[in-house]
This record gives sequence, C-alpha cells and structure tokens, in this order.
Amino acid sequence: MELALYCPEHGFYEREKDSIGRHGDFYTSVSVGPLFGEMLAFQFAAWRGQFQIPNSKFQIVEAGAHDGKLAGDILKWLQRQRPGLFEQIEYWIIEPSTRQQAWQKQTLGKFAPQVRWFADLSAIKSAESQVHGVIFSNELLDAFPVHRLGWDARAKTWFEWGVALEDDEFCWKRLPGTFHVSRFTFHTSELLAVLPDGFTTEICPGAENWWRAAAGVLHHGKLLTLDYGLTAEEFFQPERSHGTLRAYHRHHVSQDLLANVGEQDLTAHVNFSALQSAGEAAGLKTEAFVTQAKFLTGIAGKIWQAPQSFGEWTAAHTRQFQTLTHPEHLGRPFRVLVQSK
Repeated sequence: MELALYCPEHGFYEREKDSIGRHGDFYTSVSVGPLFGEMLAFQFAAWRGQFQIPNSKFQIVEAGAHDGKLAGDILKWLQRQRPGLFEQIEYWIIEPSTRQQAWQKQTLGKFAPQVRWFADLSAIKSAESQVHGVIFSNELLDAFPVHRLGWDARAKTWFEWGVALEDDEFCWKRLPGTFHVSRFTFHTSELLAVLPDGFTTEICPGAENWWRAAAGVLHHGKLLTLDYGLTAEEFFQPERSHGTLRAYHRHHVSQDLLANVGEQDLTAHVNFSALQSAGEAAGLKTEAFVTQAKFLTGIAGKIWQAPQSFGEWTAAHTRQFQTLTHPEHLGRPFRVLVQSK
C-alpha cells in the first residue's frame, strides 16, 4: 500500500497533480469550493482568541496538503477578514514528498514568506520548534498503510494477508504464523466467540504513531483531523466482514485493490477510538468527536449569528455548505476529532 501510493516514481500521489476533483479519481471537501477552508480559517481564528501564547506568532500546521489549495483558501480568508492575525500566522506544511512540495509552492507563491515546509513531525523537533496553535489534517490518515487481518475461527487467532506475485499477477496470500494484536485494543472475547471465519479488518499502527508524534510537538493548542472513519466497535458490524479497504479510480469504488497499481487511490477507514486513546495517553483532552456535518454546522451557527465576522455569505456558499454537510454527500461519512493541550 505504501509503495502503491507513495513510491517516488510510480506512486498514485506522486503520479499527477490533479488526482482530486471532477477530472480526478475522487472528491474531497476541498473540491467543493473555498467555503471549507474559509470555515476552518474562521474556527482557527476563534481558537486563537482562546490561547494564551507566550509570543505573537501563531502556527497553523497542515499535514498532507496535496496541491496546497486548502492552505490557500485558509490564508486568503485570514488575509481578507483577519489582517491583524494574518500577520502573526506561520503556516507550516508537513510534506515528505519533494514533488508535492513543488506543487504546493506553486499554489502558495503569494504567501511564500509565511509558509514553511517540514518533511515530517520529527523535523519540527529537530528544528527545536514547538507548535503554539493548530495541527490539522484533512483526509490524510485514511491513506496511511494498514495491516489487513483475517480471523481464523478454528484456531481463534488473527493472521495477516500479504501480497504475492503469481504468473505476473498480484494476488492475496495468507502470511504464515499468527498476527498478535494485543496492543491494538479493538475487540472483546465475547465478540471473537461469534466472529465468522475469514472476517477481515484492518489496523493502522502508523496513524496512531503519527497522532502521538503530533501530540508531542503540540505545546499549546488543538490537534484536529477530518477523515473517513469509525469507532472501534463499528469495524465489526456484519456489513464490514470484508473490511473497509477500498480503491478509487475515476470516481468509481472498486474492491479490486490489486488492480491498476499506482493508478488508483487506496483508502481504509480511520479507527477514531484508537486515535482518541493515543491522544489522551499523550496528555491531550478530547473536545469533540462528531460528524463533519455537526462540526461545520456548529461553525456556521456562529457565522450566521454575526455575519460581519465572516464576510459575505453568497448563494454559492449555501450550495457548498449543503454538499459539505448533507448526509448523502460528505456530511455523514466524514468525522472530526478535536483534542487539545
């Protein structure tokens, strides 16, 4: 999965800049229009008013900024509606790919003095920097490589599915031995007693490790993610007996995960229970775990109470808001976790 998505030469996210949107492979909230970024900027500005920060600088740290469009929407709104705060903003982007950094620098050229890039979270620590502000990601963690597990009901053990090559075709192969999941708490003995043979699910230690690392560089502020995801219990509903790992190619969902390698997106639902536990163990306080619809509606309520604080709300904004929040569009599948320090 890591190679298929991130290989510098043939990975899906390295292949082309325009994989998102109408002419790409899938839609995101950013594809809907600038309102998503403007509402996040409004919320970030409100959070800034709550922080007691020892210096005037306020960091907004985006992980996985793709082509930089969301960053641009956020910075444009702040420049237009909060010019005083805009002058204090340091926008940091976590991006290991030099190719994606180049796309982002092209998009964000007019904001160059305020944007800084880091290859990963550890680079922030290496620079002896800490974040006073907001660390956030949008549809990042669902693309972290996962372990795909199967349940052997007779042996009462989990095993891992691997990828093999037979007759020049990729195929699934059961790896030898058992897969120990003791440190990933996502099941109970009562559940395992009735779990059908071959039940498939995924775990993503990388997402949990990333969340802990983000908590470690956050000195004061909020840690936020918006993504496809479930609670731990929801992974084990009958309709998910084949797991949540999916492929997206030209806006079509596919179960054939091994086809079109490097030319289709691969994604698995985020385990929000695991993230929440990891953050709390790292000293964070959970403030919200809600659907995207509820999160954005809460922001919109504040905007509508004081319209002058946001700027003109146009008919286009209303159409975008409906798409972002309607349960049949993006409102229900996406969830939002907010933790603070």
